[in-house]
Amino acid sequence: MTPPRARTWGRIGQTPVVRVRGRSSGRVSMAGMACFKPGRRTWLIYAIREYRGRKDEPKGFGWRDFRDLVVRRRIQLGGPIVLVWDNVRLHLTAGMNQFIAANAEWLTVFQLSAYAPDLNPTEGIWALVKRDLGNLAAADLGEITRAVKRRLKKIQYRPDLVDGCMSLA
Repeated sequence: MTPPRARTWGRIGQTPVVRVRGRSSGRVSMAGMACFKPGRRTWLIYAIREYRGRKDEPKGFGWRDFRDLVVRRRIQLGGPIVLVWDNVRLHLTAGMNQFIAANAEWLTVFQLSAYAPDLNPTEGIWALVKRDLGNLAAADLGEITRAVKRRLKKIQYRPDLVDGCMSLA
């Protein structure tokens, strides 16, 4: 587990040191959507996946996982969906393009330009999550996952935070 770097307070002349084991024990991947509908509160919908380095375990999200997330959200939201995506490689795969073309009656996709990632509101949400994890000295991957879920849940119940990430875009 490579620890994130953050600033902290310490005594003058004594640099605070947090010891971390050098061996990587996995990673936590996040996928999310900020949902906006006029006249309703903003929703944050997310999915988290742990990768512990096991043989048949996926390292992160694949295009099928994104497809399933969009289909579940369409059922949940009950209407057409307009996706605004950044240029993540999985968003541009052939399988995803075929899915988008096959469901054009309820799914519209706009790609953000590669030089403007700050237009994506979910980048602001990930920044809020990572800022709180900066000084976390986790003992294992499960502790990191719990901290990420806890922070995402707090953001989910504060639509003003999600709105703030949208207004920055």
